[in-house]
Amino acid sequence: MVKSSKKSKKNETPLRNAKEEKLFKNLLRITEQFMSGKSFLPLTQLELMERLTLPEQHLSIFEAVLQELVNSNSIECMQGRYAWKPSNQDIVRGTIKMHPRGFGFLQAENPSRFPQDIFIPKHLTKNAVDGDVVEVLINQEAISEKGPEGKVIAILSRSRTHMAGIIRQIDRHGLFVAHVPLLGTQQRVVVEPTDEHTLRIGDRIVMEVTNWGSKETETTCRFSHYLGHISDPSCDIYAAIEEYELRSDFPSRVIEEAQLLGKQVSRKDIQEREDLRHLTTFTIDPDTAKDFDDALSLTKDKRGVYHLGVHIADVSHYVRPGTALDDEARIRCNSTYFPGMCIPMLPGALSESLCSLKAGVNRLTVSVLIRLDSEGTLIDHRITRSVIKSTKRFTYKEAKKVLDGEKTSSHLPTLNLMVDLCRLLKRKRYERGSIEFSLPELVVLVDEKGAPYQTDYITYDITHQMVEEFMLKANEIVAWHLAEKGKNLTYRIHDLPAEENLRDFAQLAAAFGFRVSDNPTPQELQKLFEEAADSPYANQLATSYIRRMRLAAYSAENIGHYGLSLTYYCHFTSPIRRYVDLVVHRILFGETDDFDYLQQVANTCSEQERISAKGESSVIILKKLRLLNQMHTQDPYREYEAIVTRVKNFGLYFEIIDLLLEGFLHISELGEDYFVYEEEKMRLRGTKHGSFYAPGDRLTVMLKEVDFIFLESKWYAVSTIHADKQPTVPNKGKKNFRKKTGADRAKKRTGQAIKSKRKNNF
Repeated sequence: MVKSSKKSKKNETPLRNAKEEKLFKNLLRITEQFMSGKSFLPLTQLELMERLTLPEQHLSIFEAVLQELVNSNSIECMQGRYAWKPSNQDIVRGTIKMHPRGFGFLQAENPSRFPQDIFIPKHLTKNAVDGDVVEVLINQEAISEKGPEGKVIAILSRSRTHMAGIIRQIDRHGLFVAHVPLLGTQQRVVVEPTDEHTLRIGDRIVMEVTNWGSKETETTCRFSHYLGHISDPSCDIYAAIEEYELRSDFPSRVIEEAQLLGKQVSRKDIQEREDLRHLTTFTIDPDTAKDFDDALSLTKDKRGVYHLGVHIADVSHYVRPGTALDDEARIRCNSTYFPGMCIPMLPGALSESLCSLKAGVNRLTVSVLIRLDSEGTLIDHRITRSVIKSTKRFTYKEAKKVLDGEKTSSHLPTLNLMVDLCRLLKRKRYERGSIEFSLPELVVLVDEKGAPYQTDYITYDITHQMVEEFMLKANEIVAWHLAEKGKNLTYRIHDLPAEENLRDFAQLAAAFGFRVSDNPTPQELQKLFEEAADSPYANQLATSYIRRMRLAAYSAENIGHYGLSLTYYCHFTSPIRRYVDLVVHRILFGETDDFDYLQQVANTCSEQERISAKGESSVIILKKLRLLNQMHTQDPYREYEAIVTRVKNFGLYFEIIDLLLEGFLHISELGEDYFVYEEEKMRLRGTKHGSFYAPGDRLTVMLKEVDFIFLESKWYAVSTIHADKQPTVPNKGKKNFRKKTGADRAKKRTGQAIKSKRKNNF
């Protein structure tokens, strides 16, 4: 709100006539409006006059205006710069969480006052970094359905003292300039030279911050230690560990505690449990998985009742509160999965041995025993601490071959029964409005040195679907079970999407040729994705929709799960790799359900989940770029098929189909035409030749170069195929292009892949 100013007689500049009095009032009003705007940053008197385009002859009157605003306590002058002085009621203190695109969100220290996160635009973050404690001025005029907006006015404490970066330039003064992903591409970071290591462009280093600077001034650092060169793929993961402050090594005390637990289940532990070793149970996991945290059993009686058993590793039996194991797991919150490598939440002695549900050995479990009728409707359930002995370790591929008749197995009848029950549960989920995305997963395969050599698609086939459905059902039952008992727990929540995001998606769907209302119902969306399933745009539509949904998170407050259309839902089935699941196990058997403690756990785990996802994504993108660069080296004229995903007034974004890698073409690279942006149709249209670019268009592109430092690729557009037009050649002036066929796909796909986190990660 703009504050009114009362004329102060003290230090008041006398005005000679009515004309000057009128000018004074006008300048006072204009200056107030300008300085109280949400994007205003402190300026000197001369800078203010330049920004307000005031002539030099108004200098004396403008000095009086500034003095009046100072006297009325509307503004303050510090070190020669004038800044708007906000009301204390508009200032909120909290922790800022930064998005890779440069904007941020403030989590208020007092959530009762601001339960929603406060959005901080990119230009108003004041050089804050992820995790900083800051003060934010709320912009009372920018409240939307997204929540309040604000700007950082003070950084109270920094979250870190060191940062990882890459030397990107040696400037004309001989200064070493680094790119620090944490600070973004616009912030200049200067590294002091050191005798310890001769710096060169491409060096990946860790730096100690000596001066954070601001948006207008540079950040200065001193060299701490060397990680490797950007050309070396073996240090990609270690650089990400430093950049995102992930814990990779276990303290010796944690390892000792894990080893003291032994390698086998004791007789005493078995005697205290329900013995379910008579059940036929087996695990179904990816090829490279080692941490088997769930096993399944299923039978069907003569009355047509399904008896489903979901058996989860009883990590809570081994990892007790107050131990070093628990303290470390609570800090890590989750396992982090990189190509060819996993940073586990628990030491290997537990995650890959004593807790892992390996075939042929006794293992302690928490079993959810579920009875469902012939339509898949829940009859009843029972939760018990148990012991099982898995009879088989299936991979997804192996289970699929058995179902397809390509391989024989005594477990075929059970697998067929699982397929039947899966379809019933999928139908139930569909009826309540849940939307399923059967998107394939692209895995980057790397060698022992971390160099990528190939990609592999993991298809979300029926084997993945049936495991997913059974895990979802177990999670739902456990959440409902605890809520019915009046217990607090860490819910997995998913809020309704913002209406403007749904409108934006509806507009995008229309650009792809599909129609839904501006605020589509779950049923409308289900129909849309069914219609799009056989189109070339299925993946792009699904991805675009997911991007516009709010992120799922953990909370001790239950608001339901929009994506699954469930009132009660939690994470229970992966305690080897998620701390919240371990906490839910403890609550099931009488341990603490203190609300404040659970909310703290939920907040910490939600945040760490986000950090791990960012770290994983950065490494995967870098591996894809390395693979792309290898292809380019082998064939500089290779052409790539792509699909336009987003169109803006400055250019278009597309996805390389073979690598699921995003690229960008600036409007100046789209051919010899003048393009205008048609917002309603979300497309660029050429005014001279009538050519256009819209979401869903197929592109043929050719690589210019790869920038490993900034994780970018630069492209030429070769041709475009529109829905109702013949191919166009936007860069026909380039004579050195030649058409070549796609990459050889005949090589056998082998190597290291990561364990898919497909299990109930909603």
